[in-house]
Amino acid sequence: MKKTLLVVVLLFGTTMLFAQEEEKKEEALKDGWTRAGNISFLFNQSAFNAEWLGGGTSNIAGNLSISYDFNYRKGDLAWDNKILADYGLTKIKDQEFTRKTNDRFEFNSLLGKQIKETNWYYSFFINFRTQFAPGYEFGTDDEGNEIRTEITDLFSPAYLQLGPGMLWKKSDNLKVNIAPATARFIFVDGAFTDVGNSQDDITAFNDAGGYFGVEANETSRFEFGASINAYAKFEIMKNVSMENILSLYSNYLEDPQNVDIDYTANVVMTINKYLSTNLTFQAIYDDNAIGAFQIREVFGLGINYGF
Repeated sequence: MKKTLLVVVLLFGTTMLFAQEEEKKEEALKDGWTRAGNISFLFNQSAFNAEWLGGGTSNIAGNLSISYDFNYRKGDLAWDNKILADYGLTKIKDQEFTRKTNDRFEFNSLLGKQIKETNWYYSFFINFRTQFAPGYEFGTDDEGNEIRTEITDLFSPAYLQLGPGMLWKKSDNLKVNIAPATARFIFVDGAFTDVGNSQDDITAFNDAGGYFGVEANETSRFEFGASINAYAKFEIMKNVSMENILSLYSNYLEDPQNVDIDYTANVVMTINKYLSTNLTFQAIYDDNAIGAFQIREVFGLGINYGF
């Protein structure tokens, strides 16, 4: 885990250097509102006929992504807001159920007051994350039929983080926020933690780590720790841009050495105004959810609309 964390930090550090070089070309920050958004739809499809001998299963997949920024600056005050929403499905031939490939809603708000005429700000941030639809674990019954069990849902889990800190901001496309006193709340549906009143069942549930860290018969968990959130976006070359989002969190109250990691890289290779090839890579580590890295990668032709 430590090696992977080092790789992620080094990768993001290199990205920051590239982005800083890119920012030298940009104009100084201006007062007022700046708004920008993008909607993209990625589509993937494979088909094989019965005579195809090379192996393969017909499938179809789609992923809808929305990104919207609305930022405000007035003198030494800066207020940055970002909404991220993703939802994707895939259907594989001969499988009973359609499966999710992506499901995320995230809202970030960051308020900063500039310290003299430097790139440093006193800051306060809010981050909220959840999903749109139920998530399932798939298996088979005794007769070999595919079955699924619901394991997550809307607001289950939902994460809320907030706290004061220090912001280093070069521009809207290059910033790092350090918050050493961050409150974190995890909310879940009580149906997933309801184990009844048996003390043995309660003990076994809690000893297994609970449900996303929430203990038996509870619906929330409180944590207090430190967080680092960084954002960098730049052009790799003409018509090829890369966006990087990194979040780190350490809970002072329990296992502070187990740092939660959420890193996303979005590479967009523009074909024309509406078409692009998009690559998304995401790595998540959260030992309250599972003691291993969760990896997601999506690549496909994208239909984009900027607003």
